[in-house]
Amino acid sequence: MARMKFLCDADRCIECNACVTACKNENEVPWGINRRRVVTINDGKPGERSVSMACMHCTDAPCAAVCPVSCIFSTDDGVVLHSKDLCIGCGYCFYACPFGAPQYPKVSNFGSRGKMDKCTYCAGGGGSEVPGSIEEYNKLEGKLPLCAEMCSTKSLLAGDGEIIAQIYKERVIKRGYGSGAWGWITAYREDIAV
Repeated sequence: MARMKFLCDADRCIECNACVTACKNENEVPWGINRRRVVTINDGKPGERSVSMACMHCTDAPCAAVCPVSCIFSTDDGVVLHSKDLCIGCGYCFYACPFGAPQYPKVSNFGSRGKMDKCTYCAGGGGSEVPGSIEEYNKLEGKLPLCAEMCSTKSLLAGDGEIIAQIYKERVIKRGYGSGAWGWITAYREDIAV
């Protein structure tokens, strides 16, 4: 079975924030919450890179591991979802997630911030269809999350993890990075002795 994943190609991202806007508009995300955000490293300096960040739908999600009421769960295709009916707003998932995906809807004192919110991979909810129904499945079948659909440079890839890994591998080979794409020389520059 396919495992749904996101991958952002930092060499293509132009920090346009179309993914952020598409997510907020499609999911009617409340003010103060960003299910997706663009992070820029070395802003304004040589080597600047931007990456679109959201829930990465981890295979062994740390947010799900620490949830005391088990409201965070994975679907059969690897999408990590959150049940607001069960959530108690304790914030453990917020601290456990390395990507900062779960967020409180309000900024206030502990206990009055509300229930957590996170990326749903556009896997349902929000429409007139009953969640988990055949109608909802038929509406969403074959569609990418809107953040990936709206990416003008196609830097944000979404879908089956194996397929997007193959697409990214082909991009890296075409750019000419060759075997040094993930190695010591690329990470620490060629002038450092190994």
